[in-house]
Amino acid sequence: MSIDRKQLILEAASKSFTMFGYKATTMDQVAKLANVGKGTIYTFFKNKEELFDEIIKGLVREMKVAAEESYDESKSFYENVHRSLMRVLEFRKEHQLTIKLFQEEKEMGTPAVTEVIGTLEKVVITFIKDRVVQAIERGDITDCDPELTAFVMLKLYIALIFDWEKNHKPLEKEQILSLFQKYIFDGLSR
Repeated sequence: MSIDRKQLILEAASKSFTMFGYKATTMDQVAKLANVGKGTIYTFFKNKEELFDEIIKGLVREMKVAAEESYDESKSFYENVHRSLMRVLEFRKEHQLTIKLFQEEKEMGTPAVTEVIGTLEKVVITFIKDRVVQAIERGDITDCDPELTAFVMLKLYIALIFDWEKNHKPLEKEQILSLFQKYIFDGLSR
């Protein structure tokens, strides 16, 4: 029974963080949404930060699964990086909690949210970095700094998907792959 209550609390908190953001969510709101007494929440979580942390850990697990499921050993390194990055960024666009967190971070710079955004970015960079290391070891790509390469890849995708769309028609997945191929994998030299 207590597992059910804990799950109820996590679902209610996730709903509250999604609706109101981290800063505006209170334990009273979570208790009301979960239909439990506030004291019940404290039997599972010390404070709002611990509750938020638990939800983010679940979000990170979901994101990792989404990235790993998009990876296909029969595809090239380039295709797999593209597939993984597209899936992670689609996840970010589809998942209401991440949308709210990125909005809150941009508008208010809430420290706890900024930290979470950094954690999500580190997870994605580590995932790509590991794939870059494997590609170097297989001889698929030239030797490079795997972490820096992963960082540049992620930032280019974010720029092409989120920043470009602010003032331009969204790019198709194939266009993004083509640009990625040109700028990252082929370079601009003749």
